[in-house]
Amino acid sequence: MAGHTCIIWAVNMNDLSPDLGLKFGFSQRLIEAARDQSRVKGLTHEFYRYPARFSPSFVRGAIEAFTRPGDWVVDPFVGGGTTLVEAMAMGRNALGIDISSLSSFLCEAKTQILSDQDVSVFERWMERIDGTINMHSPSERHDAYADAGYYRNLDGPEFWRLRKAIEQAVSSVERLRRKRTHVLARCAVLKTAQWALDSRKTRPSVKAFKAQMFKQAGLMLKAALEFRDQVNGLDLAVPPRAISLNRTTAGAERVKAVADICPPKLIVTSPPYPGIHVLYHRWQVDGRKEAPAPFWIAGKLDGAGLSYYTLGDRKNPGLQTYFDNLKSTFTSVAAMAGDETTVVQMVAFSKPEWQLPKYLEVMEDCGLEECCPWEGALDDEDGRLWRDVPNRRWHAHQKAHAPGAREVVLIHRKARL
Repeated sequence: MAGHTCIIWAVNMNDLSPDLGLKFGFSQRLIEAARDQSRVKGLTHEFYRYPARFSPSFVRGAIEAFTRPGDWVVDPFVGGGTTLVEAMAMGRNALGIDISSLSSFLCEAKTQILSDQDVSVFERWMERIDGTINMHSPSERHDAYADAGYYRNLDGPEFWRLRKAIEQAVSSVERLRRKRTHVLARCAVLKTAQWALDSRKTRPSVKAFKAQMFKQAGLMLKAALEFRDQVNGLDLAVPPRAISLNRTTAGAERVKAVADICPPKLIVTSPPYPGIHVLYHRWQVDGRKEAPAPFWIAGKLDGAGLSYYTLGDRKNPGLQTYFDNLKSTFTSVAAMAGDETTVVQMVAFSKPEWQLPKYLEVMEDCGLEECCPWEGALDDEDGRLWRDVPNRRWHAHQKAHAPGAREVVLIHRKARL
């Protein structure tokens, strides 16, 4: 790209200094991981279908390439928590930051380690699902959420049965007193409600909803125990941990919880894509109507609008708001980084011919220097690692190889003064 230099790092197999970035042999593995198109699965990754989810194999490849057990990994746009799950499963500590309270809830649900008593209480809650959801029994309307608009587009007569089923399920969760059991059960209701409502052409029956919730609860418990076994089976003196902060990343370097663990060895993330519309905070129901129900079900408040989740209005001329917010965010990311920190991003562009150079310019302004340590292993003309992403929801109406259907891996280090 004009005006930008791609620094090629040659890797000597006898020199594994962290300054080299990719250790010998990891380059090809990370390329393969980035281009892996298998569906998101394993551990607790399937607890919820978060928009624009990271590929676990890619995160795993980046963690393996740039960190060792016990190191810290930071994701400043943590979303559905993929980075935190993979980091803990590999014996790394992880910190995630996201402006969405729904993200923080999911990170907690996916990374908590259940005790045997938690499991017993959850199993008893599962056994009561069939009797809990009953159209002949009253439901408790969650007035605070309903009055604040979280029932929007679910308050019509065509939704009353599913809405009542969800109300009854949420109320049953609220009676659970063990925190980890409560979080897991609430997440099971959330996952089932997403299955029943989000982007569906037809609504399932209450009987199907109950059966699905029992099924999802069982699958989630099994996954949580798999995650527990993976983490507990690590040969580490101190078990890995995850921290999730519900806030904007801009200025986060001044928060004590962040300052205490910085600089991390790896910052890996997938920020909102410039010019690409993603519904991070809503479900689509009954056609294209937006429903804020996931926050009600998760027991959280939606404290930010779409432009905050996407860093700016995609219709803003030149995406100036987006790039201004990107700069403030990555100024803080650069402040978190140290000389041995690698910053890895997965990004897509609606118009890469001008947005990519602008994006890289912002990174430079923040004090981050691009590196392309691929040893000539790529056939992409610009020396960067690209991957095709077919059938993503925000551009499903386009052809598979439209610009928004390609993502690029960007690797940066702190600029040497």
